[in-house]
Amino acid sequence: MSSIFQKELSAFFSSLIGYIVIGVFLTIMGLVVWVFPDTSLLNYQYATLNQLFDLAPIVFMLLIPAITMRMFAEEQQSGTFELLVTRPLTDLQIVLGKYLATLVLVLFSLLPTVLYYYTVWELGSPKGNIDSGAVLGSYIGLVFLAAAFSAIGIFASALSQNQIVAFILSVFLCFLIHWGFDFLSRLPVFVGKWDSLVEMLGMEYHYASVSRGLLDTRDLLYFLSIAAFFLAATLIALDKRRW
Repeated sequence: MSSIFQKELSAFFSSLIGYIVIGVFLTIMGLVVWVFPDTSLLNYQYATLNQLFDLAPIVFMLLIPAITMRMFAEEQQSGTFELLVTRPLTDLQIVLGKYLATLVLVLFSLLPTVLYYYTVWELGSPKGNIDSGAVLGSYIGLVFLAAAFSAIGIFASALSQNQIVAFILSVFLCFLIHWGFDFLSRLPVFVGKWDSLVEMLGMEYHYASVSRGLLDTRDLLYFLSIAAFFLAATLIALDKRRW
């Protein structure tokens, strides 16, 4: 597994892919938090990073599929998939190696945003006037959200030989699971009856809960379950493709 992990990371950083991904993410986050008038922190009357954590799921929904679309689709398109599966590695080790490489790259892109927190801490009046618990909870929520989105992206890449198709499918699945249940819960057939239950099936509900600084094990288990489900689905897809 470590060989696959190192291979994928080196492939990212030996080309422009890794640097472009991190650069695009940080540029978008920087513009939203500091430049755009409607969301700029400098125009707020209190210290907060809500802009960052509200936009991050949308950016992740495009960023992570862009990373994962090549994981298996490129292998199948270039004809190296057969060589990959004949290596002395199990399908689980191959999937986990690619999955962890994706997750580490996403965390690399997220790490520099800690400077935003330090800046807001320094600019606060008095200094440190920011809800650190909510910020920590939001970062933890983003990590678990990235874990779930990465698993979905890996699964989509295993289904198609075309990277564009894998990207579109991954974006669609991420959107559906993140916001789809929230929209579904607002339908008249569910309002007042099953709306709360339907809403709890979506990522948005659990991400918002963690972002408030309340680390409920049910929320964390939800994200881990989503990731485990799609990684298992990836193994099934690879097994069928092998045959």
